[in-house]
Amino acid sequence: MRVARAVALTDPERLTLEKWSRGRSTPVRRMERAQMLLMASQGLENQAIAAAVGTDSHTVARWRGRFLQAGLAGVEKDAPRSGRKPALRNRVAQKIVERTTRTTPENATHWSVRTLAAEMDLNRSMVHRVWMANGLKPHLIRTFRLSNDPHFVEKVEDVTGLYLNPPEHALVFSVDEKSPIQALDRTQPSLPIYPGRCGTLTHDCKRQGTTTLFAALSLLDGRVIGDCMPRHRHQEWIRFLRLVEEKTPEALDLHLIVDNYSTHKHPRVLSWLRRRPRFHIHFIPTSSSWLNLIERWFRDLMEKRIRRGAFQSVPQLIQNIMDYIAANNDNPRAFVSTAKVSDLLEKVRRARAVLDNVSSD
Repeated sequence: MRVARAVALTDPERLTLEKWSRGRSTPVRRMERAQMLLMASQGLENQAIAAAVGTDSHTVARWRGRFLQAGLAGVEKDAPRSGRKPALRNRVAQKIVERTTRTTPENATHWSVRTLAAEMDLNRSMVHRVWMANGLKPHLIRTFRLSNDPHFVEKVEDVTGLYLNPPEHALVFSVDEKSPIQALDRTQPSLPIYPGRCGTLTHDCKRQGTTTLFAALSLLDGRVIGDCMPRHRHQEWIRFLRLVEEKTPEALDLHLIVDNYSTHKHPRVLSWLRRRPRFHIHFIPTSSSWLNLIERWFRDLMEKRIRRGAFQSVPQLIQNIMDYIAANNDNPRAFVSTAKVSDLLEKVRRARAVLDNVSSD
């Protein structure tokens, strides 16, 4: 007479099976399998287990064997089945991909599952499966900007050299302005987060005014020199440069990495810089804000302090920004750029090649 193999459970396995056997959100099949294995661990025979669960002994023997062979993973899900081969989908999949990537509908900028299915006289579920299998998402789009700066290579080498090999007896700062930062007040109180629900904000707001943050991020230690001003002109830029001059040791040269905003190249700014030889300005290529590390710090400021905030006035907004800068400087974290010039230039070369191919088509 054949005897079923004994089932021995470890403590973690028993806890998991007990959870599955009584869980309200557990699928019925998994719950029944857990009950079978718990009874099998008590020494019950397959026929007795089948009678208690309401199935047949062959089913109990199957799941007993799969557990002994693969553990909990063997009974958590059904074994994969071959199923019928999708003959129609195999015939039209390439046509769906070509129509999605190479054409557009007459009255829209991109295809949807329903419009493409109607156009090709197919079931929309089939179109969706083909899109999923090929990673196609026509409803999504990403923005990009490829720099056309004629001195792109020279500027990338200059700025990247400062990141990877800063000069001696000098401080390197990544500098930029964040403008305009709006003081937005919510029209109704926000609801707090609690289990099962995220925090909420009203979609509408009251605009209380704006400010411009001038900030310089030290690449040495991550400290930030910052100031908020009502306007964004060359006068305010010179005023901020004076602040940087005051906050840094006189014996050290200052290398500032900045973008190509016209304020930074104003004749009065250039005249002011010529009278202060310790200042060295390094311009990033046009349309290359990703090369300026201060943009990374601005993102943290917006995410952690501004985006979800409610401000009744511009002074309150400014106070919050300055408090964030003070907290940052109490526990600074340096941003380290490790990208090599060759890697950056290779990425740009590939992007330009793709763009040229699209233009030629």
